Amino acid sequence: MSPLTKLISYLSLLLGTTITISSNHWMMAWTGLEINTLAIIPFISKSHHPRAVEATIKYFLTQATASTLVLFSSMINAQFTGQWDLTQLTHPSACLLLTVAIAMKLGLVPFHFWFPEVLQGSPMITALLLSTVMKLPPITILFLTAPSLNPTLLTTMAIASTALGGWMGLNQTQVRKILAFSSISHLGWMAIILMYNPKLTMLTFYLYSLMTITVFLTLNTTKTLKLPTLMTSWTKTPTLNTSLMLVLLSLAGLPPLTGFLPKWLIIQELAKQEMSTAAVIITMLSLLGLFFYLRLAYCSTITLPPNTTNYMKQWHTNKPSNAPIATLTSLSTLLLPLSPIIPTIT
Repeated sequence: MSPLTKLISYLSLLLGTTITISSNHWMMAWTGLEINTLAIIPFISKSHHPRAVEATIKYFLTQATASTLVLFSSMINAQFTGQWDLTQLTHPSACLLLTVAIAMKLGLVPFHFWFPEVLQGSPMITALLLSTVMKLPPITILFLTAPSLNPTLLTTMAIASTALGGWMGLNQTQVRKILAFSSISHLGWMAIILMYNPKLTMLTFYLYSLMTITVFLTLNTTKTLKLPTLMTSWTKTPTLNTSLMLVLLSLAGLPPLTGFLPKWLIIQELAKQEMSTAAVIITMLSLLGLFFYLRLAYCSTITLPPNTTNYMKQWHTNKPSNAPIATLTSLSTLLLPLSPIIPTIT
């Protein structure tokens, strides 16, 4: 990809995200989503590998369908209410269609089918963009329309996403697919609290993005795409692998790390809303995800694989320290003491 093409794509990605999160009109929000979709496609397909082309087609078809449903739901709402404002979504059919469309854009169950395959066919940095930046505009639309959505439908999709994200990640050996199912599981936590405390959903998304960016950048630095490679990378970057273990445990939601903060607040809010059953169910289902996080953490810190592999031994090399990864790792593991000031912010 030429530098000019890359610059135009990055600027278009920034423009589309900015338009969507700052607009009050449905047509402008839809325009931002379309610009985002077109901007990310060159990054997915730039390797010209058959798997990358397949991922590009899957992503484009899914996102085009979801954007069409967003436009259709806004037109239905405008026909019956005369309103094009994002916060004035009141027609039941429009609310249902919008929920389906945003679930498809985010990868919530049962519209998750495209997300692991697209991430597996994308380069590591592109997978990072798909897991974090590309989810911000749809979540912003959910944030603005939260009072109009169906709580039963959202809760059902959230619990199903947490269950499937944990269950499907158990047998994976490809790191990008594991992180894709991790994203689906975390989206379940964001969706279940959306109706009751939308600001808590945004906080969960920000912290999830922080930890996911750290994991992706670390894996990109060590050139890790699957578990056997992760097991042999200890001899190359021992300190980086140790910090990766801490970030993975934080992503799993173990105290006293940063990832425990959003789950703690969500469970507390669900208890206040008399949804203790849903809180217990989603907490128990998150234990499925904890299993593969622990497996990733184990693989990242083991010195040698337990059996003979066909990989070349990676010798330790003296590389300059990476300040962004060090900063992100610190934030991904040490933000739990901020929890007392969260209620004053929200």
